[in-house]
Amino acid sequence: MTIQQLEYIVALDTCRHFVLAAEKCFVTQPTLSMQIQKLEEELGVKIFDRSKQPVIPTEIGVKILAQARVVLDEAGIIQQIVSAQKDNMAGEIKLGIIPTLAPYLLPPLFKNMREKYPHINLIIKETITEEILKELKNNRLDCGIVVSPLNDISIKEDVLFYEELFVYVSKKNALHQKKYILASDIDPRHLWLLEEGHCFRSQILNLCEIRKLADAHFKYETGNIETLKRMVEKSDGITILPELAVMEFTSSQMKQIKQLKEPRPAREVSLITHRNLLKYSLLNSLKAEILSIIPTRMQKLNRKKVVEINY
Repeated sequence: MTIQQLEYIVALDTCRHFVLAAEKCFVTQPTLSMQIQKLEEELGVKIFDRSKQPVIPTEIGVKILAQARVVLDEAGIIQQIVSAQKDNMAGEIKLGIIPTLAPYLLPPLFKNMREKYPHINLIIKETITEEILKELKNNRLDCGIVVSPLNDISIKEDVLFYEELFVYVSKKNALHQKKYILASDIDPRHLWLLEEGHCFRSQILNLCEIRKLADAHFKYETGNIETLKRMVEKSDGITILPELAVMEFTSSQMKQIKQLKEPRPAREVSLITHRNLLKYSLLNSLKAEILSIIPTRMQKLNRKKVVEINY
């Protein structure tokens, strides 16, 4: 049994296709197949059911693959120890990030990482929290930037900052005349939401206490905060926006922003990892660059209150 063979079976489990797994490992498909077969012969069991398409692990294969990932993680620590000793900030970080954070964090984060750490390869996957958790647990991602708390004991959460939530009101809406808004002031018939699956949608429904009306007729649903902003500007509607989404607003747009009364609602944003994270030094560098982007006032809760999420 070799580390290389373990890498091959994990790649096949990830890709569920021999050709794709071989490409991922930079070997030919016959080489990968032969090495996996040799490992199966050595162990005396079948790790994969090749009669299925796509190929899937056998019952014993699932257990072997779980342990293979642990072994590969532990082996990777050696390289991390060497890199840390050399102070060599190089390697790969596979990062998942939710769509309501990506447009505002990624441009400056990419710029900073490229300038300060040219030998760190940052690979980004933008997707919903549920998918990020799944990818973390399958070792397909190293870390994620999501809204927390997650209440998952297998996930480590490192809080980064707190985003206040603001009401963005159309000039045609009656709430436009108010300086401060109560959650009870918001009419769900005029509220524009993100589509199902986004944690931000869940927070807004909880904030406005309209969970019982979640099936009501909302005019429009999207997966993009920028679209919600445009829809408000062209209608008599309202929406809720996180703080990063309003930081570059024009003075005209800021007149449509209304604060909710204290304690001001906020969402907690964390950098998350799964159990045995190996890339400590790389992750610390990533965290430092994220925090350098975020205003100091957002890094403390102060007079804000985190809104509950229903995961």
